Amino acid sequence: MLYRKMPKNGDELSILGFGCMRLPVKEDRTIDEERAKSQVRYAIDHGVNYVDTAWPYHMGASEPFLGRALADGYREKVKLATKLPSWLVESREEMDKFLNAQLEKLNTDHIDYYLIHSLAGELWDNVEKLGVADFLDRAKADGRIINAGFSFHGSGEDFKRIVDGYDWDFCQIQYNFLDEKNQAGTEGLEYAASKGLGVIIMEPLRGGNLAGKVPPAIEEIWNEAPVKRTAAEWGLRWVWNHPEVTVVLSGMNEEAHVEENLKVAGEAYPNSLSETELELVGRAEKKYRELMKAGCTGCRYCMPCPQGVDIPACFEIYNNLHMFGDEDMAKFMYAGRLGGALGGEPAFASQCVQCGECMEKCPQHLDIPTLLESVVEDLEGPDLEQRVAMAKQILADKSID
Repeated sequence: MLYRKMPKNGDELSILGFGCMRLPVKEDRTIDEERAKSQVRYAIDHGVNYVDTAWPYHMGASEPFLGRALADGYREKVKLATKLPSWLVESREEMDKFLNAQLEKLNTDHIDYYLIHSLAGELWDNVEKLGVADFLDRAKADGRIINAGFSFHGSGEDFKRIVDGYDWDFCQIQYNFLDEKNQAGTEGLEYAASKGLGVIIMEPLRGGNLAGKVPPAIEEIWNEAPVKRTAAEWGLRWVWNHPEVTVVLSGMNEEAHVEENLKVAGEAYPNSLSETELELVGRAEKKYRELMKAGCTGCRYCMPCPQGVDIPACFEIYNNLHMFGDEDMAKFMYAGRLGGALGGEPAFASQCVQCGECMEKCPQHLDIPTLLESVVEDLEGPDLEQRVAMAKQILADKSID
């Protein structure tokens, strides 16, 4: 495991952090606690010393899970990060109530790295008005938090304003080779570093869209490299290539993911990619932009939808259709996953009534209703009901097997 130093306090942090937003789950979508605990502890045993969670992750179950997972001496081995849900805060007093509740959930007396969650311009203006600076100062003074930071999903202009708005120790931004000019972007990364902030990276693989099954056109580009790497390794190495980056969070939920990421995190030095390799990444970025239609990371902040639409699943299947070109498979997955074949109620894009509630919550600022109309056009149609019935039959047969 390689480590990088947090600028203001000198903490030696593992370049790989364990993100607890996408833990392994059971069929009922609850955390598979046995597997998740094993994965978290295995990562810590192999050098990871930064673990990140937040109030809303896994519908509120992530923090209590992590409190249990870090028992038996594991809490002392890591720097623990969680976040104040900025969009829920309505008063200065509530900030303390949230933090105190999180300390209890996490079974700890302090948070090493505490963030104001998911800031953009208006949210920052609101919490600043409510007294967030006083809250952070007092929480640091009484030892409930050690380092103060913020996570960000807004414009570059707002990012600089927030960086300059408080004496932060660190920040957390979305960054990958598709997001160099999106949100904080490369300019924000460099600005934060120039101000002495440590920088934690989230979504290095765009919610998994830059890893896993790779479109053939992208695979052709990666295969040109003299050193063969998986798509996930290319994405992670590109982020770690930036010396301004302190920690990269990975939402690991498969044992193989943990193993691969640990291996790469032992080799990914800053400025280690060659010009030829960087040129390959640039070509991959251009090709992905040609193929992807919805810039969704699968964070699920838009959920639940009042009309029952599973927005992230709609976009995932929609993107897969355009990245991989397998219309039959995409339509089958759409009918099966969103038609209730796996249990639950239908969650189709056509159920959207364009209320706009999701757009207020989306960190990517996507025009979700318009994109859902495109999903309907490409993945629904007069034979949807027939495909749902077929999917239910096929999936029922498989469950019997």
